[in-house]
Amino acid sequence: MFEGIFDIKNDRRLSMYLYRLGFGLWLVYLALGAPALRAYGHFREDAGVGCILLMVVGFSASMVYDYFHNHEAYEQKKKWLFVSYLFLAGIVYLLEFQHKGIRLDWTWLLRWFS
Repeated sequence: MFEGIFDIKNDRRLSMYLYRLGFGLWLVYLALGAPALRAYGHFREDAGVGCILLMVVGFSASMVYDYFHNHEAYEQKKKWLFVSYLFLAGIVYLLEFQHKGIRLDWTWLLRWFS
């Protein structure tokens, strides 16, 4: 049943399973915000980060399949993959490094655009 599942070049199942797991973690994230589950609320941030991580990895795996079997869809999805990686990097920065004294200076980006 699971033979060839890691052959992401010719099999889409792994990307679908990863995306579905990410969606399931998103539902867990929403449920952990309920007042009835206040005792388990400390897992909410982990569920949110895991949700985004699984969805981005699943999207990346589907991009490999599309590169070989549907190149037009690959070209369209390429920019969204970059945006999702930037979003994930921003979340990791905010959750992990914001309170540890690492400051990023974004003025160089503003100078580059002007």
